[in-house]
Amino acid sequence: MMNIQETNNKLNELLRGERSAVETYQQVFDKVGDDPRADELRAVAAEHRHAVQMLAERVVAGGGEPAKDSGAWGTWNKTIMGTAKIFGDKASLSALRSNEERGKKIYQDILQEKQIDPVCRDLIQNHLIPNQISHIHTLDRLIETLN
Repeated sequence: MMNIQETNNKLNELLRGERSAVETYQQVFDKVGDDPRADELRAVAAEHRHAVQMLAERVVAGGGEPAKDSGAWGTWNKTIMGTAKIFGDKASLSALRSNEERGKKIYQDILQEKQIDPVCRDLIQNHLIPNQISHIHTLDRLIETLN
C-alpha cells in the first residue's frame, strides 16, 4: 500500500487536474454568458467542482494540505480555451472533450497501481471515472449537434 504522503501526492495531482477543469469551464461560461446551450456544460462543471471537494477532503483526511491551484494543466487549458468561441466551434468542444479523455486516462492509470488506498480506489473507480465518461458523452452530443 502507498504511504500516506504518496497517496496525498497522487490525490493532489488529481486535484490540480480537477481544478484545471473547473477553470476551463469557467472560461467557457465567461464567453457564452447565459446561452441556454451551455446548460449541459454547467452540469459538467458542477461535477468537476464536486470532484475538487471530494479530492480535497481525501487529502485532508490523510493529514495533507490540498493543492490550491491547477498547476501546469491550468496554464495549458487557459492557452487552449483563451480564444475559443465554443458554440459553433467544433474544435473548441473537441478540445474540452480531449481534456476529459486525458482526465479519464489519468484516473485509469492510477487504478493500475496495486498499492492505492482502497478508499481512493473506490472514489476513482465508482465516481470520478464514471463522471469523466459521462462528460465525454455530453461533449460528443454537443459536437454532433454542430454537424
